[in-house]
Amino acid sequence: MNPGVNASKEELANVVLARFGLIPRKKDAKANFYHLLLELYERKKFANKEKKPELAVMTVEEMATQADIKRQTMYDHLKRWLILQVIKKTSFAMHGKVITGYELNGSNIEGAFTRAQSIVNNHMETSLEYIQDLQKQIKNEKLRNK
Repeated sequence: MNPGVNASKEELANVVLARFGLIPRKKDAKANFYHLLLELYERKKFANKEKKPELAVMTVEEMATQADIKRQTMYDHLKRWLILQVIKKTSFAMHGKVITGYELNGSNIEGAFTRAQSIVNNHMETSLEYIQDLQKQIKNEKLRNK
């Protein structure tokens, strides 16, 4: 997926999410994760400005509302976001209760996706090692059978 000429921030956000595999895989899915990504960034930016890190945290319900999906559907998608470390789980105390939520894993979008890039690169390197081992085993098996 590539952005169009003079793409808006919403289109660019959607392209980035698609390229990292963070959008729904079903064609008829209506989740707007680019809204969620932009909101996570705005909250992180505001929290850093106010020096109140708890302001960056979103509950799953808030995340689902931003993406325009149901809470349970959001839980289904959280795993991919967490595996790539685009977001991180965090807890904070508010009004005597502990609130658990998620925030952007970096001071900005670029920082969060730099982590994701490193995760993907490590995965690819490990996969290539497995491929090399597979190739060796195939070659050795052919030599043994001769």
